[in-house]
Amino acid sequence: MILVTGSSGHLGEALMRTLRAEGRAVSGIDLKPSQFTDQVGSIVDRAFVRKCMSGVTAVIHTATLHKPHVATHPRQDFVDTNITGTLNLLEEATTAQARAFVFTSTTSVFGAALTPEPGEAAAWITEEVVPIPKNIYGTTKFAAESLCELFARQQRLPVIVLRTSRFFPEDDDAPEVREQFSIANAQANEMLYRRVDLEDAVSAHLLGLDKAATLGFGRYIISATTPFTRDDLLDLRRDAPSVVHRLFPESEALFRVRGWGVFPSIDRVYLNQLARSQLQWRPKYDFGHVLHCLRAATDFRSRLACEVGSKGYHGQALEKGPYPVG
Repeated sequence: MILVTGSSGHLGEALMRTLRAEGRAVSGIDLKPSQFTDQVGSIVDRAFVRKCMSGVTAVIHTATLHKPHVATHPRQDFVDTNITGTLNLLEEATTAQARAFVFTSTTSVFGAALTPEPGEAAAWITEEVVPIPKNIYGTTKFAAESLCELFARQQRLPVIVLRTSRFFPEDDDAPEVREQFSIANAQANEMLYRRVDLEDAVSAHLLGLDKAATLGFGRYIISATTPFTRDDLLDLRRDAPSVVHRLFPESEALFRVRGWGVFPSIDRVYLNQLARSQLQWRPKYDFGHVLHCLRAATDFRSRLACEVGSKGYHGQALEKGPYPVG
């Protein structure tokens, strides 16, 4: 039995849909009831976690408080959910002798390391970059990663940590991006350097389950394969459209007909090479796919992403949108 935490959420639902479609034994848990959640409760509740772990052989832990919650929840809630909740799951998974534990982390843990100083080249982000979390969300996710590594080392629990880039369908967190680019335009641009399609995110998690026992522990960036190289980094910061149009000459016309544009500057590039090598992950969705869909006048999102749709983050609309903080 596979246990999926956060099964009413965006990634959680996508995992539940996929695992059920494959006929695999899976149980979903979440604070919120849904057709993809079998048991309703909090991962902060150790007794609830212990009950849910009965018969479980593998865990995919997606449940979390997200960046948008920084504006609506106290820091202690982040500690309780993202750290204590993860600890509860790790301890109970160890007791249950689970064969695999996959933890959904985030590229947000890199924090300040993602933004170079003015005039510097774009940051080349691999797993070797040292995180500098800049809010309670990134701090608690990084702490949870450390707990995962500790249990892999001391308890021999096979653990895979996936630092996922953006896959949410909601509008951008930056006001200037929301003002200048449509959601589709912004997310098409992000496929160049900081976004992953939901279907590819799911496949990475399932490969994590398969590879955990062999690897013991691994930490991977999960993002669409970038077309950029280190030689592009300075030009990306100064004039990103020139780089994109050089690499994809037809992109300019395809964007123009829709009134789209390329971001004027790109400040970081995520590398997925380690995940492709060690997990044998083969993401299907990248900027080339985006252009193919623009030529065909079809949605560049996967069918799974369209089926899951938008979840939102808050029970009420906020004046500054889902991301009221930096």
